[in-house]
Amino acid sequence: MNTFEECICSIALTLIPGIGHIWAKKLVDGMGGSAADVFRFRKELPGRLPGVHSRVVEALDCPQAMVRAEQEYAFAEKNRIQCLTLAGEQYPSRLRECDDAPVVLFFKGNADLNTLHIINMVGTRNATEYGKQLCATFLRDLKALCPDVLVVSGLAYGIDIHSHRAALANELSTVGVLAHGLDRIYPSVHRKTAIDMLQHGGLLTEFLSGTNPDKHNFISRNRIVAGMADATIVVESAAKGGSLITADIADSYHRDCFAFPGRSTDEYSTGCNQLIRDNKATLLLSAEDFVKAMSWEIDSRFQKGENVQRSLFPELSDEEQLIVSILDKQGNLQINSLVVEADIPVHKMNAILFELEMKGVVRVLAGGMYQLLR
Repeated sequence: MNTFEECICSIALTLIPGIGHIWAKKLVDGMGGSAADVFRFRKELPGRLPGVHSRVVEALDCPQAMVRAEQEYAFAEKNRIQCLTLAGEQYPSRLRECDDAPVVLFFKGNADLNTLHIINMVGTRNATEYGKQLCATFLRDLKALCPDVLVVSGLAYGIDIHSHRAALANELSTVGVLAHGLDRIYPSVHRKTAIDMLQHGGLLTEFLSGTNPDKHNFISRNRIVAGMADATIVVESAAKGGSLITADIADSYHRDCFAFPGRSTDEYSTGCNQLIRDNKATLLLSAEDFVKAMSWEIDSRFQKGENVQRSLFPELSDEEQLIVSILDKQGNLQINSLVVEADIPVHKMNAILFELEMKGVVRVLAGGMYQLLR
């Protein structure tokens, strides 16, 4: 696949009037993961994809979108910004599973967006000392228990920025998801932290340069925060707020959600207490509780080398042994990657992985990653 062409076409697809996030992803997925093929075979779309109207074909004939896309790609190249398309290996695999995932993301930094453990921490913009202390203590303790966690938030005032700073203080990678293009930092008072994050995480956005941080962009941004993480952690929230929207989105993605409780009289614990009361979030008291709930202790033990002897594995078929060999060589992979590596159809791969899981040879992790139980 031509990376340059795929980037240009992915960016252009976001600029086509009348095609939102969900339809853009449907079109790309329907054409085998290629935005370039959406444009290349646009006249064939109605016959190949149910629900595609001829108006979509007409809309895709949009030279000005291609021109703007080329300008944005040039901006990204000049500023050493990575253009991540749905088909690319560096695209956040957990986010790719979501129906409304962006068809293109722009990333500047050095974080692995597909690392084994990813959380997001969100909350009120009016963080209290209690909330700030929770950020600091939780991430300090989490670092000791699970040192490879990536911490995601939105670089906003309050809990967001304190989560980023606590992550940096504990030498954890941290990524800020922005509600505007990478030609600016908003709020500007967080610029120093944002610069530090480029060396220990990064900045991520779906928005093109020149995009203002308008209110509706923050809601759109929240789905990326929720979708790229294994779990959402709400630290403090009033009865209404963006963090509750993020929690709802995480629930719709079938991701874990946790909330720190507060006193019933505390305004900025009301939202957290409601999430817990309504069974929309698990009560969170400590990093140890969180790691246990996520079963991450087991992951850490494997990484330290407490391995099950390979001889204890039951007899495997040739295809099962092939999957084991791939996972042994490359580490944790999603089913799409296994399909490509093993050259086995996805429906058959599902059956093989189910058998391996039942035999105790592999297990599925959050984000759909398959792990070999060594």
